[in-house]
Amino acid sequence: MSEGAHDLSVTCTIAAPRATCWRVWTDRKEDWFCPKPWRAEVIEEDLRPGGRSAVQMFGPDGEETGPMEGVFLEVVPLERIVTTDAYAAGWVPQTPFMTAIWTFAQEGDATRFTATARHWDAESKARHLEMGFHPGWDQMMAQYKALCEAEAG
Repeated sequence: MSEGAHDLSVTCTIAAPRATCWRVWTDRKEDWFCPKPWRAEVIEEDLRPGGRSAVQMFGPDGEETGPMEGVFLEVVPLERIVTTDAYAAGWVPQTPFMTAIWTFAQEGDATRFTATARHWDAESKARHLEMGFHPGWDQMMAQYKALCEAEAG
């Protein structure tokens, strides 16, 4: 998948098989999905095209964001998950911010994991950078990697 002009991505190689990384993504999202000391609460993850994706985030001082509401566009087990906030469940249009693309590529005994935020326009991408995309997603990626590697033990 080529990188678009409005994409922001983070990637890493995880010393764990793809099946472990997939399981951590699908079953343990609350443990890695937002930078600590924030925490994520999965409201619903209907992991199929058209299924609802809803996650709420809570800050250490009582802050709340979301819920981040969207739908799954594509689910290819062990390979790729694509979500968007352009729609709520039932294909109800809402104001979009991004499409998220999560890829899992086996590299020997390891997995190359990439998380991409594809924005609708340059302004949305700039806003995401200003919100702290790299500090936040970099920390999320480090948390995810550590959890996958601990599970692979």
